[in-house]
Amino acid sequence: MLRLVFGLMLLAIGCGSAVADDYPSRPVRIIIPLGPGGGGDVFARLMAEELHKRLGQPFIVENRPGGGLNIGTRACAEAAPDGYTICVLSGEPVVYNQFTFKSLPYNPEKDLEPIVNLFINSNALVVNAKLNVKTVPELVALARTKPLSYGTFSFMLAYFMDELNKKNGIDIVRVPFRSGNEMVTSVVSGQTQIAFLGLSNMIGQVKSGQLTGLALNALQRSPLFPDIPTLKEAVGEDYPPPWFGLFAPAGTPLSIVNRLHDEVAKIGSEPGFRQRNFIDRAIDPVLGPRDEFIKFIADNRAFAARVAKDAHIQPQ
Repeated sequence: MLRLVFGLMLLAIGCGSAVADDYPSRPVRIIIPLGPGGGGDVFARLMAEELHKRLGQPFIVENRPGGGLNIGTRACAEAAPDGYTICVLSGEPVVYNQFTFKSLPYNPEKDLEPIVNLFINSNALVVNAKLNVKTVPELVALARTKPLSYGTFSFMLAYFMDELNKKNGIDIVRVPFRSGNEMVTSVVSGQTQIAFLGLSNMIGQVKSGQLTGLALNALQRSPLFPDIPTLKEAVGEDYPPPWFGLFAPAGTPLSIVNRLHDEVAKIGSEPGFRQRNFIDRAIDPVLGPRDEFIKFIADNRAFAARVAKDAHIQPQ
């Protein structure tokens, strides 16, 4: 009997290894729940190109925006767990949406398999340069005299803006967007005056003077824009910066999950790729072990639960 059990275990291990060795044998779909052109989408496409080179099959990015990032996340969660659908997700659908939506079409704790934490996004609070404000207090003063609106994808940064409204008796209104590119276009045109968004989406617009950076939600100032203070420096408080990770549907063979983790980690550690696609785009690479990513998600979830409770946030 023991021989039989041991033999079955060896067979299972061998089959898992064979699955990883043969993977992929056909194109792989990468779902991202955002529209094209934003920082997460651009990175997904760069990563897809490198995976194609390394693994010999196309990795095809599929945009599924809408529904507070829940539409694309559901498509990923409901896909066959065979390694041929993976997804690039931010913290919103994985962690925060469960505290802001009454119900989700997927279970963020059970339906998604974390593969690797890709990067921490340095988010900048920016305004249309024509507003003529240089600091957060100046923005607050302007909001007392005229209606203003803003866009963000981040639960924590929306919470910051809500607190800014409450503390100062103002009403800067949040506007939903489908992609970072769409949000930046709106702020540059003046249709929406403010954005709190990944700096990688708007490096050119800040450099050209179309947008003015007021604060950066990051651990330190960006080498690209050393004059923009951190949120801690600007207003005395900060929040966990947004992040993007790679996931698969729950039940995807662990051998495939581990192979994807290792390949993406190798891509991210290549000096040229790291410089061009992380450092020069104002995003901080993570790419650590899977167990660290799983703990990172759990810590984020616990923090979000505390914030939701303390702020009496009611799911809508």
